[in-house]
Amino acid sequence: MSRPLLEVAGLRIAFGGHSDRLDVVHGISFSINAGETLAIVGESGSGKSVTARTLVGLTGPDSGVSASTLRFGDHDLRTASKRTWRGIRGGEIGFVLQDALVSLDPLRTIGREIEEPLREHFAWDAAHRREEVLALLRDVGVPEPELRRHQLPHELSGGLRQRALIASAIAARPPFLILDEATTALDVTVQAQILRLLEQFKEQGRTLLLITHDLAVVSQIADRVIVMKDGTIVETGTTADVFAAAEHPYTRRLIASIPSHRPRRAATVVDRAAPEAGPGPSATVAVAQVDHISRTFRLPGWSELRALDDVSFTLHPGRTLGLVGESGSGKTTAGRILLGQERADTGEVRVVGTRWADVERRERSALRQRIQAVYQDPLSSFDPRHSIDRILTEAVGVLGRHDRTGRRLRVRELLDHVELSAQLLERRPLQLSGGQRQRVAIARALALEPTIIVGDEPVSALDVSIQAQILDLLVRIQQETQVALLLISHDLGVVNAISDEVLVLKNGKVVEHDSVSNVFDRPQADYTKELLAAIPRIHGAPPPISPTIGSTI
Repeated sequence: MSRPLLEVAGLRIAFGGHSDRLDVVHGISFSINAGETLAIVGESGSGKSVTARTLVGLTGPDSGVSASTLRFGDHDLRTASKRTWRGIRGGEIGFVLQDALVSLDPLRTIGREIEEPLREHFAWDAAHRREEVLALLRDVGVPEPELRRHQLPHELSGGLRQRALIASAIAARPPFLILDEATTALDVTVQAQILRLLEQFKEQGRTLLLITHDLAVVSQIADRVIVMKDGTIVETGTTADVFAAAEHPYTRRLIASIPSHRPRRAATVVDRAAPEAGPGPSATVAVAQVDHISRTFRLPGWSELRALDDVSFTLHPGRTLGLVGESGSGKTTAGRILLGQERADTGEVRVVGTRWADVERRERSALRQRIQAVYQDPLSSFDPRHSIDRILTEAVGVLGRHDRTGRRLRVRELLDHVELSAQLLERRPLQLSGGQRQRVAIARALALEPTIIVGDEPVSALDVSIQAQILDLLVRIQQETQVALLLISHDLGVVNAISDEVLVLKNGKVVEHDSVSNVFDRPQADYTKELLAAIPRIHGAPPPISPTIGSTI
């Protein structure tokens, strides 16, 4: 029997010095055979990502790595020189990270980014490299590759950036590919394209290591699964065995937390009809009305992109509208226009009865207090120098209703509301986990007692169990405050779990708008059917164990 392509034995990883040493991986062992796909799953902080980074020599300067065996092919990675690592990275091991905006050079076009490994590893002329760049962009599902290759990362949507990053990682055709949450930011149809691409890699004999919290993706493509918790391996086995009969309670809890594997939230108001059938339920007064908005952006070369085309929707107290569509469909633009961060070219937006167009720029802050946002990455919206106490106290102080003692009491009340300990107040955002930061972001939004919250991918970057907690939290807060929620998401499992109605966008146009039950159970538009058909399914998983969403409604 041939030896594995990758062998890891007794791997230990720590950060810091003797006085502040933090052990994050505690002597784990595993191997990957050539042509095999192995998935490592676990919550944030489990050690899965730092393990992957160690395999390409990117653990970091303040790290300590030890292992009895750490071998890739004929390379002993424990003693690899910088020159050896340069040959391994890209040429022998491709590495794809989740955050493409950080990974891509902000001053370099996508085409040049993808061309770099081609120039490094192949003796091709410029014309050949250019054709290969276009082919790679097509392979990963980037539309209009000739246009996109000239754009900078910030000019692309998150999904397009992630696809460009994957194209760069596979450009030199490495036999081993590590993907660290590489499909998390992708829409279901694009994710399906990437999964088909990964299946092609498997058929070609390539070896894949998936680091992910998306267990549906794991069940579709992985041969074996490793489950990590607190730096140790708690369960391992074939994918079929782990999903059909998980042995460890932690693994069973991860499977039970998958949104698409949990009961749908019960509607709080009679199901809303499609827009053309009438204005909606009469039981509640609309808190936001978006009527026939359109928005066009100029692209390089004086071309134009119609981001929104005649879009309308209404938000009601205590109800959730799920806004879904592929990357570039216009859903985030619609959210920004509702927030008053972007102006529509045509149409009208009313928030609590006031037209955005009638409000002078210097007077907009009062109306903005009524509508708050929670984003995918709260870390980028926090001042990293400020403590959690200062972040929340400043938000509470905007209303001007409390003295110093009152503000302190209100901050603690908000922490209780989002189920966080007051012990976290002195910490800074970087000292919190992803789930804790998202709870702080929700608390900050609630501090202004909003009528509307816009959640733009608020849980897509979170592990499934933390994601489930945040979804339950949003449902409970909505029950208690009757806040209206616009949920912008590419994760149809999340939308299905907590939405009352769903609006589907494609190329800036509304293709379907109806109750959540009608959209998911009886879709009318072909595009909606395509989206639903592309949702990754858990193969062989048992029924949900703790159906939190729905049972408490």
